[in-house]
Amino acid sequence: MILDSFRLDGKVALVTGASAGLGAAIAVTLAEAGADVACHGNTHRPDATCGLVEKQGRRSLLLLGDLQDRTTPKRLIAETIEHFGQLDILVNNAGLIRRAPAVDHFEDDWDAVIEVTLSSVFRMSQLAGRHMLDSGRGGKILNIASLLSFQGGITVPGYAAAKGGVAQLTKALANEWAIHGINVNAIAPGYIRTDQTAVLQRDEIRYRQILERIPAGRWGEPSDVAGAALFLCSAASDFVHGHLLVVDGGWMGR
Repeated sequence: MILDSFRLDGKVALVTGASAGLGAAIAVTLAEAGADVACHGNTHRPDATCGLVEKQGRRSLLLLGDLQDRTTPKRLIAETIEHFGQLDILVNNAGLIRRAPAVDHFEDDWDAVIEVTLSSVFRMSQLAGRHMLDSGRGGKILNIASLLSFQGGITVPGYAAAKGGVAQLTKALANEWAIHGINVNAIAPGYIRTDQTAVLQRDEIRYRQILERIPAGRWGEPSDVAGAALFLCSAASDFVHGHLLVVDGGWMGR
């Protein structure tokens, strides 16, 4: 049955940036579908997310690490495989945004955003892809892109550049690994109520301008993205490769 293809029983997932927001919602949704989940956090520990995973009757693993450190991806992948014995799903959700006009954008901020939001996605994917190739079982890699994979945004040049890179990296990896049963896809969330968009939500004028452009008439919730993530992390999407799925309430079609 087609509904069975959404089940993740016997699978192990690793979700970066899983302390709150999109990452937490995705981690818990994958657990609801049957996966054991390694939950990564940096400045905020993902204890609560791990607890919610375990409430679903699944195993969890708490991982900590700064993805600005180039050695962190290798450790996260290794600890997940050591603990669970396998890795079937990688969700590259962690990201960093620094807001400033381009003429005032500090080089250190640029470097930090690119490192966390783009370079670590490549490193995590490379390591997970290598494991999936060696295992012969294939797997799923899901990257979290953005509407700024298509648009330039305002006062976020590093973030826009990084998310544009995530979109192209997704396609490049899919081109190489699809033949081996590894699906690499991405979700481009629209305006979702998370801590990362708190600045925009507090700006009454900008909040209203955004809301008026969304055909659905509301901002998204993390659960709106989690459902799409489950599809792209399950066998239901086995013939979907290199796709950038926009989950935006219709924003891009306006």
